Amino acid sequence: MLAELVLRNQAAWRVLSDWESRLLANRLATVTIDRPVFISGLARAGTTILLRKLCDLPDFASHRYSDFPFLFTPYGWALLRRLMPAPRQIPRERMHKDGIMVTADSPEAMEEVLWMTFFPDLHDPAASNILDDRVQRPDFESFFAEHIRKLILARGGQRYLSKNNYNITRLSYLARIFPDARFLLPIRAPHAHVASLMKQHRLFGQVQRENEAARRHLHLVGHFEFGLDRRPINPGNNDAIAAVVDCWHRGVEIRGWAKYWALIYGYLADRLDADTVLARRSLVVRYEELCDQAPATLAKVCEHIGVSAARAEHLTAGLHQPDYYTIPFTDEERAVIAEETSVAARRFGY
Repeated sequence: MLAELVLRNQAAWRVLSDWESRLLANRLATVTIDRPVFISGLARAGTTILLRKLCDLPDFASHRYSDFPFLFTPYGWALLRRLMPAPRQIPRERMHKDGIMVTADSPEAMEEVLWMTFFPDLHDPAASNILDDRVQRPDFESFFAEHIRKLILARGGQRYLSKNNYNITRLSYLARIFPDARFLLPIRAPHAHVASLMKQHRLFGQVQRENEAARRHLHLVGHFEFGLDRRPINPGNNDAIAAVVDCWHRGVEIRGWAKYWALIYGYLADRLDADTVLARRSLVVRYEELCDQAPATLAKVCEHIGVSAARAEHLTAGLHQPDYYTIPFTDEERAVIAEETSVAARRFGY
């Protein structure tokens, strides 16, 4: 009910956000946005792992589960929560059933609510979802910068850390808005990635069929990656997206997901090849190396984002390949995935 109240009255909450900013103007003037870090890739590529690990460092301020639905007034809501009696935090496995335990204070992707307020057509798969460096939206850019400052002020960190998979088609725009931003771009080997995507899609569909409230919640937070409201990201290729959606509608899930993997990561490779400045500010993080070579991989991550690797040595604890499911594909199904993804996969060393 609170989510409906806030997100169906966004104009009013933007007014409250402006009011909060004016009240905090003197304090916000002292907060700088220093090298924000944006994590983005297809779901199930390791974006949540990176978010959670980096949030263990005191440097970073990020969104949390508890920020929803009062995302427009992050400082006021954080202050109010501190004044309220704190309930006992019992970690519970998140909806994905992937062994990741969360509480209300766990970091989470909540940023998309803000993007959808200013760009209401971002999740229309029939249109390009690209926002590049030619986009000019001073109202959003000012709001977003103020929001980040307020979040940093509320959390007590020094740098903003974002996980938003939908930012994969907005990297150039973000790079223009924040000239010192760093980008972490997780990727996963196609066979394992498709298997994980399919598993989550089945799970979310089942949950949403049994629980309409869960479906409404995911819609409100802009989570369309899985389930009954699944919508692919359109990286400017309507024909390719139509082919993906056609496969899904016909129940050809494996080929559909494989086509989607190739489309998104092919687009990413093209972007990085075309924009050498963006490429220098980006680090592709392979899921397998994050799990199997955690110390070396996290050392690269830390170097890229400007954090001492020595301070991050403890972050490697618990990293391993998933052991709660197996990849069920036959040789023929593996061949389908290879057929669709091999060209894009080779560009990332697979």
